[in-house]
Amino acid sequence: MTDLSPQTRSRVLSSLRAQRIETASWAYGNSGTRFKVFAQQGVPRDPYEKVADAATVHRFTGVAPTVALHIPWDRVDDYADLARHAKDLGVTLGTINANVFQDDDYKLGSVTNADPAVRRKATDHLLECVDVMDATGSRDLKLWFSDGTNYPGQDDVRTRQDRLAGALAETYARLTGEQRMLLEYKLFEPAFYMTDVPDWGTAYLHCVQLGERAQVVIDTGHHAPGTNIEFIVAMLLRAGRLGGFDFNSRFYADDDLMVGAADPFQLFRIMHEIVLADELDRGIAFMLDQCHNIEPKIPAVIRSVMNVQEATAKALLVDHAALAAAQRAGDVLEANAALMDAYHTDVRPLLRDLREDMGLDPDPIAAYRGSGYFERIRDDRAVGQAAGWGA
Repeated sequence: MTDLSPQTRSRVLSSLRAQRIETASWAYGNSGTRFKVFAQQGVPRDPYEKVADAATVHRFTGVAPTVALHIPWDRVDDYADLARHAKDLGVTLGTINANVFQDDDYKLGSVTNADPAVRRKATDHLLECVDVMDATGSRDLKLWFSDGTNYPGQDDVRTRQDRLAGALAETYARLTGEQRMLLEYKLFEPAFYMTDVPDWGTAYLHCVQLGERAQVVIDTGHHAPGTNIEFIVAMLLRAGRLGGFDFNSRFYADDDLMVGAADPFQLFRIMHEIVLADELDRGIAFMLDQCHNIEPKIPAVIRSVMNVQEATAKALLVDHAALAAAQRAGDVLEANAALMDAYHTDVRPLLRDLREDMGLDPDPIAAYRGSGYFERIRDDRAVGQAAGWGA
């Protein structure tokens, strides 16, 4: 498969040129482990500077034209002005992420809390996030809840699901036009006995009850070791409920490392299911949900975008006709070989050609390092409070 036919090459390059990968504002701020936040030079001090860094990633990759916001971390007085700022820099504001996990009131849960006042506060924040979407023109509202319990008997499981359903329904009813709700799930953490949205099935059931514009989002780090994530992808695609991804990589739990770092083959398998279903450009939100603790932030985001591009390119090279023929014939080895041949193809020369065709430097990392952008922001942002977790 190293010698591509002109038709295959044209098809793959066309799909890669149209690919869109969203970066997250919090990826550019200071972050760390549970024990220490590690400060870096040149870190943004406000959402405007986060957007500027995201625009820089897009300038060198050409496929990252949107930046996700996290509220209240990215709260500003005038969201329309922030949207204009983004447009001036060549990007737009993307997914709006709600935060109902950092206030003291949420110790025992947010929308599932037994206290109706706390539930009201949490739901009002979700509605506030829809207001932000109206001001920014964002399509997607992404919801993740840390709600759960630590001990048996701490609260009633079914009642908590009723409370969750009520908050989701009220928020969903507030959406207008093409706005969507993306519901995220997580196996555990910080709740250790029972998490209120622990798996894709729970998220899916709530979305089905809400309506067509409620979709499930898959965070690739939110699963038990050995989970077949591409099976979940296939099932949600089959049901028409796969709304998006939070791409990252993990070795143990939700590490939020660079996507493709721990298991690039898994990323390829995920993208293969999407390409096979012809859903690469049908509205699935591909977002990088990562925190870069020890590596320089902008180069890490650029590398992450490149990793997704490489996995996508390999997925686009799978010979679907040969794969289907081997499957029909029950030829296990040939079917597996159809995937492995594509996976082992070095697609980096193809992607370098793509970037040159797009008027970009074929080596985005080297181009960024030679641009002087880091030196400029290091000096410009030397004074002031750097953004980070909780800011």
